Amino acid sequence: MNGSSYLNNQFLIAMPNLGDPNFFHTVTYICQHSEQGALGIVINRPAEMQLGEVFKQMNIEPSHVESNDLPVFSGGPVQPERGFVIHTPADSWDSTLIVSEQIALTTSRDILEALAAGSGPDKVLIALGYAGWGEGQLENEIMQNAWLNTPCDLHILFDLPVDQRWNAAAGQLGIDINLMTSPAGHG
Repeated sequence: MNGSSYLNNQFLIAMPNLGDPNFFHTVTYICQHSEQGALGIVINRPAEMQLGEVFKQMNIEPSHVESNDLPVFSGGPVQPERGFVIHTPADSWDSTLIVSEQIALTTSRDILEALAAGSGPDKVLIALGYAGWGEGQLENEIMQNAWLNTPCDLHILFDLPVDQRWNAAAGQLGIDINLMTSPAGHG
């Protein structure tokens, strides 16, 4: 693949026939994709916890109590104990990857402290774990019709109810993914 064909800042939409329970009916936001592999965060799998529980585990005392109620997502099967925050860029954090002009991924404690104080980014999606692919793995899976991809939509990423994200992401391609029962072609 050349640089323009990498899937940075794209949604990766699981095809209905993808049986892997880690990715069944998921939408994954691709944060980093290069010839070495890819890293993404599943955006439609809520974990059974809220951010307040993460604050407690990290000994962060929130003064902005509304932050306690933010959902935490299961971002993928790799390093499920590690936290990731997808957000609209705001300040400079200790460990941030700029994905696009509008979206960044931060893994450092300082962004959680800012959220606890009510001074974090405007839009956030907090996840534990990530989805990872080795060199050429994602490209092979796409050629085997396991995934569709489409550009990221901020509304789907941050605002749309979780149970609507898979259909909405596929809808950007003009398809009803629920009607797709056989593999789609990727000429």
